[in-house]
Amino acid sequence: MKKYRVNVNGTQYDITLEVLEGDAAAAPAPKAAPAAPKAAAPAGGTAVNAPMPGTILSVSVKPGQAVKKGDILVMLEAMKMENEIMAPVDGTVSAVNVTKGQSVQSGDALVTIA
Repeated sequence: MKKYRVNVNGTQYDITLEVLEGDAAAAPAPKAAPAAPKAAAPAGGTAVNAPMPGTILSVSVKPGQAVKKGDILVMLEAMKMENEIMAPVDGTVSAVNVTKGQSVQSGDALVTIA
């Protein structure tokens, strides 16, 4: 047995936890499903990735379009807020990997700039 003191919303509680030894006491944790591979930027390209999970509200660029650093590429709704995803570099859009209404996860490639 191990004793701990926890604070919950400003109230302190003394608790005692039993330490279980051996494999019979604890069931193995389920394995997480493998994540889908992320789209990689082509050689020399810059991938613009989703900073957080959300839904694509609009896509402002198309392949072959020239962009300047700071141009809005995609509007991403996350946590009821609209987030402008901007070009980190000057270049030409070589790929647009999302469409309006699509759900994305953090780190998903949205646009590639060459």
